[in-house]
Amino acid sequence: MLEYAGVGGFIVLVLNIWALVSIVGSGATTGPKVLWTLLVLVLPIIGFIVWLLAGPRTGKVAA
Repeated sequence: MLEYAGVGGFIVLVLNIWALVSIVGSGATTGPKVLWTLLVLVLPIIGFIVWLLAGPRTGKVAA
């Protein structure tokens, strides 16, 4: 079992919180949001990397 401590653990926590906020704010429907959230929570590092590469994005208005 991996343990996260110190600065490394804090960085993982901040990145996962950022991912969760982005997932909730994305334009995806509820089902995919729940699945992405579970992936990031259950597998913090791998889930974050997968979300970063393939996850839903926050809807941004083009200026």
